[in-house]
Amino acid sequence: MTNVGWIGCGRMGAAMAGRLARAGVPVTAWNRTRSKAEALEPLGASVADTIADLRDRDVVFTMVSTPADLKEVLLGADGLLADPERVPGAVVDCSTVSIEASAEVRVACDELGVAFLASPVSGNGKVAETGGLSLVVSGPAGTYGRIEPLLALIGKSVTYVGEGEGARLVKIAHNLFLGVVTQSLAEITVLAEKGGVSRAAFLEFLNDSVMGSVFTRYKSPAFVNLDYLPPTFTPILLRKDFDLGLAAARRLDVPMPLAASTAQLVQASVGSGRVDEDFAILLDLQAAASGLELRPENVVVDDGLGAPAE
Repeated sequence: MTNVGWIGCGRMGAAMAGRLARAGVPVTAWNRTRSKAEALEPLGASVADTIADLRDRDVVFTMVSTPADLKEVLLGADGLLADPERVPGAVVDCSTVSIEASAEVRVACDELGVAFLASPVSGNGKVAETGGLSLVVSGPAGTYGRIEPLLALIGKSVTYVGEGEGARLVKIAHNLFLGVVTQSLAEITVLAEKGGVSRAAFLEFLNDSVMGSVFTRYKSPAFVNLDYLPPTFTPILLRKDFDLGLAAARRLDVPMPLAASTAQLVQASVGSGRVDEDFAILLDLQAAASGLELRPENVVVDDGLGAPAE
């Protein structure tokens, strides 16, 4: 049985680690705020006092917010790789970080003989809890083959895209599309409402049409009832990914006019000060620019994840 260490027990990390623990995998979790790791104990997980306690694990997963956080928990003075004589067999990072930060960590792992997989995910905390995440992975093929059974316990699909940092580019491209689609959805929803059609009716039609998707259905409750808390993804996090994506586009000489325009609208959402709400506030900004005052419609809308949302 593979012994797993887990670093980062925020909403996403806790849900992902919880799926491994529920499946009977021996998981020991660490989080800067210990109580968040302790929440996994009823599922069978153990709690580490320090990151150093995870150095003897077969594989350690990381799920943190920023490149700086990733470097700190792995390469810092008290990090996972601080003792060259005592390192885990492999590290799997599920965070969304830049290609450059990931490559730096990969080099450090290689120097210590630690296999490193980049495995960012598509989804949010609620999706993670239901096992609906999609994972994209890059790194040594042999390591992927050994760890894929664990990844399959975390999400519904796992896609291997080769060596190096390919998974990082895939996730960044995914999040660019996420922002562009959400802005487009906001524009057409405001157009329909200003023409006299309720948001609930318009989105019901859209979701049942060929243009509907798992994502448009999932976002419909927030759009209909203007319920942006708790956030699934904040404007600041989306801005970070647009910065990463447009930087990659410049480096690869790929013109991205739609993404560049959306980046400015995402920046406007950050500038509005509503940085602790869901990025679906793009709908509110679009309505304000269109001279439309939105009100919650107070309609029960199915988010497609199993239970209707008020």
